Amino acid sequence: MATILRKIAEQVLSRTTFSNVAMDRARDAVVDTIGCMIAGSGDESVGALTRAFDGEIARGGEARLVTGCSASPSFAALINATAAHALDFDDNFHPARAHASAVLVPALLAVLTSGTVTSGRRFLEAYLAGLEAQAAVGFGVNPSHYNRGWHATATVGSIGAAAGVARLLGADEESLTAAMSLATSFACGPKGQFGTTAKPLHAGIAARNAVDAARMALAGMSGRADILERPQGFLDLFGGDNAKGWEDLTFEEEHIIESRGVVTKRHPCCASTHRAIDALLDLKQEHGLSAGDIARIETKVGISAARNLAYPDPTDEMQARFSMQYCLAIAFLKGSLSLSDFTRQEIGRPEIREFMPRIEMQSHSADEEKGVERLPHVVTVTMRGGRILNKSRLHAKGSLEAPISAHEREVKFIDCLRWGNRNVSSASFLQLRRLADLENLSGDDPFWSKITGHQSS
Repeated sequence: MATILRKIAEQVLSRTTFSNVAMDRARDAVVDTIGCMIAGSGDESVGALTRAFDGEIARGGEARLVTGCSASPSFAALINATAAHALDFDDNFHPARAHASAVLVPALLAVLTSGTVTSGRRFLEAYLAGLEAQAAVGFGVNPSHYNRGWHATATVGSIGAAAGVARLLGADEESLTAAMSLATSFACGPKGQFGTTAKPLHAGIAARNAVDAARMALAGMSGRADILERPQGFLDLFGGDNAKGWEDLTFEEEHIIESRGVVTKRHPCCASTHRAIDALLDLKQEHGLSAGDIARIETKVGISAARNLAYPDPTDEMQARFSMQYCLAIAFLKGSLSLSDFTRQEIGRPEIREFMPRIEMQSHSADEEKGVERLPHVVTVTMRGGRILNKSRLHAKGSLEAPISAHEREVKFIDCLRWGNRNVSSASFLQLRRLADLENLSGDDPFWSKITGHQSS
């Protein structure tokens, strides 16, 4: 009987044709992630990494860094993926409970080294392979794994991304299986680190692990092919109390990006706040609400979301991204959220601090969540006159069920360029959207210099 990793490897290698819908969505995810990577390039988490490994970066290397330097593929994956996740503006992928693209895209870019040539289409196919592998690994352990406290970006993301990198490097089924097995040995990342610079580092570590595991596997290193399901394996140790395993795992003809999609973030903060933000903004627009009308705002979210949002009174910009009180207050007062709302100066504004105590958060009960993949997040607004308004959202804007437009994607990308101190124009966005048409994509290509190299505005 085939092991789970072999089953996944066979699937991602045998899927050689992709629909136009799958390719377009992969392109959109890659473009969005590169924008987030540029925006996060100046974050303190990235600065700490470049200082910590200054010697390795100073000696140069084969792979480009978003900071404008170069390094080894391993360090490039570490730094670029940390940048992609630094501002929590990168996409979510529900089947893996992970920030799938923040791991995958920098890992794939890292092995596109000097002298390496591929096509844009092959790059996107490797992305889709890694995404499908992440979904398959996540199928057996989530949501129990995530609810137990594991940051699936760092665990499931590492294993699945290794499959994508291995495919881009031309691995056969044996080597691709070995890459995922080795990545399983690297997998770690507690959600208790949320609200600190260690959180984006999880994406960096996962991307580096994926790159290292794939390269090791192609060099002959191996691990157990049954490491997901065997005793003392991934499910046994990481699954949590209610993980179902992979007995019912199947692969549909339709790719997972077609059936489930990735959720493009409209707000640069923890996704656990997004459905509540969207619901509150809906109420504000529908009823013409102003701050003076509001006596109290109550939110009801999932258990894991409530645990993620551990900072009711944030003291810095990272904590603010994981504060329901801050995110709802600034969204309501300004009507939207942008990267500029998450600075030390902004979070101390008196009008925001005055509004935050009116916001309360509670979670669904374990009984309510039992056997249900997703419950809606609910916002209840109590007016000063006693009137009560309710709004619930099962899906955030940016999801497959509530998609954003190409124009909204471009606006977000331009915001990311501006925040990353790049020349602000639509040219890079339009150029990236032609990624699938590029025939000779390489680490030496000026195309990547324009994207990853620093340019003063």
